[in-house]
Amino acid sequence: MLPKEIFGLEINPDLVYQVATVLMAKRRQVIAHAKDRSEVRGGGKKPWRQKGTGRARHGSSRSPIWKGGGVTFGPSKKRVFYRDINKKMKTKAAFMVLSAKAKDNLLVVLEDLSLEKPKTKLMVEVLKKLPVKGSILIILPGLKRELVRAARNIPKVETMEARNINALDLLSFKYLIMPKESIKTIKETFLK
Repeated sequence: MLPKEIFGLEINPDLVYQVATVLMAKRRQVIAHAKDRSEVRGGGKKPWRQKGTGRARHGSSRSPIWKGGGVTFGPSKKRVFYRDINKKMKTKAAFMVLSAKAKDNLLVVLEDLSLEKPKTKLMVEVLKKLPVKGSILIILPGLKRELVRAARNIPKVETMEARNINALDLLSFKYLIMPKESIKTIKETFLK
């Protein structure tokens, strides 16, 4: 029933780990930032003349050795965590995770997934009927706004389009729910 080229792969933990770490690095945001002497406000004027005062020479009141000065080796926003990886590797890792989920009975394939109204209550009722407990990722064949709206307020439940799947998101959830149409979309997107 499930296509072997997507759901029948042997898992390679090293490849999945490599892809997952690259995807995490891409999402990482640099928040910690301390201003160095060039970024701190003020300090344009030389505090006192170079010679003749008997004091040490200084060029700026924003030097790191002064109070209110810059930080010497503080964290900087300029750090880049971005790493890249092969498209084929990304796809293969995603397929391996899908295969592992299918093998461990953590994948639920439905004939069709639709609601009469975009209501959270209706979505909760649908999920209660399914053999899933824990975090759930619903993989949709395309952008179905009513399903996204119905699921977005349920804790530990996320929706995603089939064309956007990746190993990290698939690993982040225990159960995967997808309509048959989603498998077709995955084939069309990744197997060209």
